[in-house]
Amino acid sequence: MIICTNKMEYPLRTQCQRVQKQMMVNGEKERVSLLFMKALVSRGSVDAVSQQMASHPQYLESFLRTQHYILHMDGPLPLPYRHYIAIMAAARHHCNYLVYLHSAQFLRVGGDPLWLQGLEAAPPRLRLLDHINKALAHQPWMTACSHIKTLLKAGEQCWSLAELVQAVVILAHCHSLCSFVFGCDTDSDLAPLSKSPNGTPPTFCPFDAANGNANVPQSLPTPSEHITRRRSLDSSCDMVCLKERIQKSQEEREKREERFLQTHTLQQTDMEEEEEMICFADPSRFITDSDFCYQEFARREEEFRVQDYSWEDHGFSLINRLYSDIGHLLDDRFRSVTTLPSLLSADLKRAIWNYIHCVLGIRYDDYDYGEVNQLLERDLKLYIKAMACFPDATKTSSCPLSWAPLKTSERIHVNLLIMEARLQAELLYALRAITQYMIA
Repeated sequence: MIICTNKMEYPLRTQCQRVQKQMMVNGEKERVSLLFMKALVSRGSVDAVSQQMASHPQYLESFLRTQHYILHMDGPLPLPYRHYIAIMAAARHHCNYLVYLHSAQFLRVGGDPLWLQGLEAAPPRLRLLDHINKALAHQPWMTACSHIKTLLKAGEQCWSLAELVQAVVILAHCHSLCSFVFGCDTDSDLAPLSKSPNGTPPTFCPFDAANGNANVPQSLPTPSEHITRRRSLDSSCDMVCLKERIQKSQEEREKREERFLQTHTLQQTDMEEEEEMICFADPSRFITDSDFCYQEFARREEEFRVQDYSWEDHGFSLINRLYSDIGHLLDDRFRSVTTLPSLLSADLKRAIWNYIHCVLGIRYDDYDYGEVNQLLERDLKLYIKAMACFPDATKTSSCPLSWAPLKTSERIHVNLLIMEARLQAELLYALRAITQYMIA
């Protein structure tokens, strides 16, 4: 073991530092590879969002754990409901990528394809979420106790408190994820359900090539190759007649298997093409009141003061009580994104976080908002506000947005901060409304 101290000669200390740095880099690569492997095993593909987040593996691990928990693990809502709620959330921002992704997953967990015809085809209970969905997505400060009461007192279509909390978490998660998707330009990639390329076994991971392992597994030999290979071996055998009879029997069996495989493949391809046609649904069919959008938060309205209702003192305990363990998972995400190793200073990260909360109507009495203008350049402020409040508008010609003063990994870190700050803001508004309903 090499021990580095300040008394060592400079060349040796430098060498130790290089070794330590390389070990850290290798450790991060192994961590990313393991996360991708888990994604491949569980979903059969690595989605574009995970690939973007891979530059921050510590955060990626926390993000994937939370997402898997709310969409796939035990909870009051059935799996098709969860993905349909995600579709509704992504549709508010016209996020084609997430609508397509969750439409496919909705079908895979047994969802009714008719529901994908539009919101009017969904069950009444899901349609009841439309109002709180659009409020949280565009004007979260409008979320009120009355909305919670409407959902919990809707007669036969009413929601339980536990179901509503899980639904709110999914809505907020997907709204904020839309900000990241548009910020990283992932919405332009409409191939989230990657299939095995022709001639490439499904076990081949494309990331192996990026890591220097270009040993692509060889495809299985075709029946003709298999027969040719066997004949070359048979020529050296003495029992020619017996071998020919065995070979003929084998060929007939292989032909039957090949015909069966071709028929099955055609049927499977037709099913996949039909599924893709269904999944490429226009997001607008899952929303109502398309004109409802972000409006500047007016100071005349009641501000949300963190000193009165905060995540640490109020939101965390309530959500953990109503939806077991989700509070710990979300808290880990909030802590992880603010402590990532980065060129962004702690003051800059705090300014970004508090500025996002400010444009969404949340204020901190103990924070000097003059720091926001000192630390955030005008272009950066415009970028942050756009991604936090109206991310889909940044893709239109009427709202051009060019901001790239940081390298890719740092820009991704900024987008992660935007996503998590927005997620917490939406949850605070929803949980405050639930609290008001419970104590009313």
